[in-house]
Amino acid sequence: MQYIVFTDLDGTLVDHDTYSYEAALPAINLLKEKGIPLVFCTSKTRAEIEVYVDELNTGHPFISENGGAIFIPHAYFDVDYVSSRSTEKYDIIELGTDYNLLRNVLLNIAASEDLSITGFGDMTNEGVSQDTGLDLESACLAKQREYDEAFKMDGDEKDAETLINKIQANGLNYTRGGRYWHIIGENDKGKAVNILTQIYRKQYGNVRTIGLGDSQNDYPMLKVVDIAFLVQKHNGKHDPKITDTKITKVEGIGPVGWNMAISELLK
Repeated sequence: MQYIVFTDLDGTLVDHDTYSYEAALPAINLLKEKGIPLVFCTSKTRAEIEVYVDELNTGHPFISENGGAIFIPHAYFDVDYVSSRSTEKYDIIELGTDYNLLRNVLLNIAASEDLSITGFGDMTNEGVSQDTGLDLESACLAKQREYDEAFKMDGDEKDAETLINKIQANGLNYTRGGRYWHIIGENDKGKAVNILTQIYRKQYGNVRTIGLGDSQNDYPMLKVVDIAFLVQKHNGKHDPKITDTKITKVEGIGPVGWNMAISELLK
């Protein structure tokens, strides 16, 4: 049987505040030793994810922007699959909605409903850096969005309800991560994980999937994997909105919990 690990990044594999994955390195190395693919499935952009792919020398497919697209390195699979387009490095399966369309809808909602919304597209590289704690170079990569607009909203729950209704009235969807709201199309992490899992099954036959996350936007992924883990958020608590009893709650914050879950599973 071939294990496949799908993981969120922010607040899960990497620390919420420091963006460090050092605490998870023992389990990451264990995956490499056992030849188990580590697939990043995150709200981060392609450009951001590639930094982690290079640093950790993974070389596996990855899923960007809350299931917006699946990036498969050329010649990674021996089996056939249908892609939307190809670049010099990847076959890309696109599931998301064009970023510019998402931006326009969000701007129109903010103006028509008098909501205080600030998206990454409204911010400079310096502004994103200051708001996220990312260094300037990483902030620049975070702004290279293709299928998802990350944004903040200043308001109460009534404003939040108005925003949600308007997003859905425009035929779009939303999710809320550890730091930001996201406006997206018909995509989510679960749909992308299902598609990539089917390709892995064509390649390997008997596949068992593992998923790790920390927030509400990870739930679609955690629902569709065979074994799901929810790590503690940076406040030491599990996301209260995830109540599915099939998901194992790990007593460990971010990468500490991630390391514990993978190490125990693969003992």
